[in-house]
Formats: sequence, structure tokens, C-alpha cells
Amino acid sequence: MSPSLELGLDTFGDVTRGADGAPKSHAAVIRDVVAEGVLADEVGLDFFGVGEHHRADFAVSAPETVLAALAARTRRIRLGSAVTVLSSDDPIRVFQRFSTLDALSEGRAEVILGRGSFTESFPLFGHPLDDYERLFGEKLDLFAALLKGGPISWQGSVRPPLDVPGVFPAVEGAGFTTWIGVGGSPESVVRAARYGLPMMLAIIGGAPSRFRPYVDLFHRALAEMGREPLPLGVHSPGYVADTDEAARAEFFDDYRAMHARIGAERGWPPLERSAFEREVEQGSLYVGSPETVARKIAATASALGLSRFDLKYSAGPLPHERLMRCIELYGRVVAPRVREILAG
Repeated sequence: MSPSLELGLDTFGDVTRGADGAPKSHAAVIRDVVAEGVLADEVGLDFFGVGEHHRADFAVSAPETVLAALAARTRRIRLGSAVTVLSSDDPIRVFQRFSTLDALSEGRAEVILGRGSFTESFPLFGHPLDDYERLFGEKLDLFAALLKGGPISWQGSVRPPLDVPGVFPAVEGAGFTTWIGVGGSPESVVRAARYGLPMMLAIIGGAPSRFRPYVDLFHRALAEMGREPLPLGVHSPGYVADTDEAARAEFFDDYRAMHARIGAERGWPPLERSAFEREVEQGSLYVGSPETVARKIAATASALGLSRFDLKYSAGPLPHERLMRCIELYGRVVAPRVREILAG
């Protein structure tokens, strides 16, 4: 485990509440997300990811546009999606949007491709859910071909054959980093290895160590395919405040509200405080003081052999001002402390 672990932040642009307690407008939330990304750059973090959703409780449906605004206002932080739902999008347009972002940011663009745990984009863009697997598999195959650059000759069943001299704008240098987002499917792990792409594990519940078999499978698949080791990342929710008590008190009600809203659609039971505390203590909620969160991140990074850890710092209506304080503590205190622990 290298002490040079990259540390990033992810947000889905959750609709937050304002000073009057009412939900902010989508436009205001989008502006807040840009301010949060600017702060992430200022405090020295490595990555800022913006997710894609198409529902009222999340403000960001076009992450690349938000990231383009950040490209103009940041200097060093890498900018990417968390996650791009490739199944319901056009791989060529996704490639073009990120190659444009890469140009604007002078080589700082990244994309995390996934199938998406929310399915609103499928009917919105006219895709049947029955084709969930086929859409992702074929579109990823086309995207992987686009990453190679130059002439493209591709054929599948989700679109007409493609035979073109190239897709533009062309990417400078080695091109933008492309991750495969994996939620716990062995098939997805092997798929990432087959295309030679780094893997981002979305761990949102339970002990992180339970994902070790997927890590081992990824490394084994790469070796059997004759490929070099590739980066491995984890995306998990969390929140940093000045003390453990403050972090839990500030985070719980808003996290529970988000859990209840999504859970009502998916049949989840209500989130009890005892279950929340267990997840903070033993699971995949990185909630606490800078020291507590740093130690937990370092433990996960060591257990899984990570190259990147991304904290999903937004949670339902949790106010922007608290998110900004979380970002400041994460960048200025947690990140250097994690690296200190790993180096020791």
C-alpha cells in the first residue's frame, strides 16, 4: 500500500435546504456544487466527481457541463463523473463531452462508466429496461474502441455499424482516465479487467473487507489476461466535522431523510439510529472527526490495496455550509493524516 493514495470527493448534487429550511432550487444547488469543487481544489484534493441523475431530488443531470465550469475555475484537481450511466447514453457523445472537458482542463478529465443504480434515465431516453445488460455491454465495447483513437470500425446490435476515420475532438496525450464503476458483480469485475480499465468499487453498506474477493478477482483476471496491475478505487458515503459527536449529530437526520425517500421506492426498512451507529462503527459510513475518518479510510485502503478513495460527502438536504466545512476538514486535515498513517 502506497502512502500516495489519492483522495477525492463525489457528489450527486443532492437538493439541499437553505437558511429558511426550504429546499433550494436546482439552479442554486448547481452553483453550490461548483463552489464545493473550487474549494476541493483549494484544499489540495486529488479528484472531484459529479454524478448523473434524472430526478427531482438531485440537481445534476449533465455532469460534464458542471465539470466544464469547474475546469475554468480550478488549477490542479482532476475532474470527472461519478457515475456516467453509459447504458442510456450515446458512447460517442460521452466520449466527445469528456474529450472536450479534457481539453478545457488541460488533461484533468476522468470518467467513471457504470450501469447506474437508478433507472430513471432509461424511459427518459427511450431505452427498455429489458435491455439493461446488453446496452451496457455493447456500449462499453464501443467506448473502449473510441479510447484507442484513430479509425473506428465497430458493429453491434444497439446502433448501426460505425466505420469512421475518427471521433473528434481528438484527445491530447495519453487520453483521459476511464474507470469502470462496479457495485458488486463478479461479471463487472472481469469486464473491467478484460478492457484493461481501472475499477471503482461503490461500497455503500457493510464492512469494506467483504469486497476483498472482488479485489482478488480483479487482480487474478488481469494476470490471467497478461495485463499489468491497474488502479483500484472505492467510493463510499461519509461526512467530517470537528468532533465525532458533531459529525453524527449533523449528518444523521439528513442521511435518514435521504434513506427514507429512496427506500420508499426500493422497499428498504426505515433507518434506525442503532443501524446508523453500527454502519459508522463497522461498515461503510465514514462519519466522524478528522482523526476518526482518516483512520477508517487508511484501514480500508490497506485492506483492499487502494489507489483512490472518494468520499461521497453530500447526503440529501444536508446544507451547503456544512458541506463546505466537511470539504475543508477532509482536504486540510483528513487527507494528510491518511497519508501519514499509511506511510508509518
